[in-house]
Amino acid sequence: MMDRRNQRQRFNSPRVSEYEEKVIEIKRVSKKIKGGNAVGFTALVVLGNRNGKVGHGYGKAKNVAEAIQKALTGAKKKMINIKLTGKTIAHDVDAKLGSAKVALRPASEGSGIIAGGSVRVVVELAGIKDISAKMLGSNNKLSNVRCTIKALEKLKK
Repeated sequence: MMDRRNQRQRFNSPRVSEYEEKVIEIKRVSKKIKGGNAVGFTALVVLGNRNGKVGHGYGKAKNVAEAIQKALTGAKKKMINIKLTGKTIAHDVDAKLGSAKVALRPASEGSGIIAGGSVRVVVELAGIKDISAKMLGSNNKLSNVRCTIKALEKLKK
């Protein structure tokens, strides 16, 4: 039988993961039900190893921790591999998803990540160091993340 201290130590030990996670957005959502309002939370998470692998997940639950956990599980299932050319991408790529449009352009070494919002997070966690990006059409973070990942999938292997 396992002694209590070992059991507690095993459950309290931090998770070791090869991926870095970033919570982009947490929203409090509610809907009308018979007894009043049902309150819940949604979480948008991007997961990457900073070496060409990136994914995103969206989770909904009654509390924030469960929503984040569901989003992380979804992100692990939707991981994609990206072919990097040095510290940038090989060629220009555009993508459109709904009303969200993204344009990704390779940048010269040392110029850094020229992108804003959720595009920056996806590109950083993918491991791209030098890139110029422009997001058009949508302010929705989920749409922007999905569109950016769609654009990264278009890169030629």
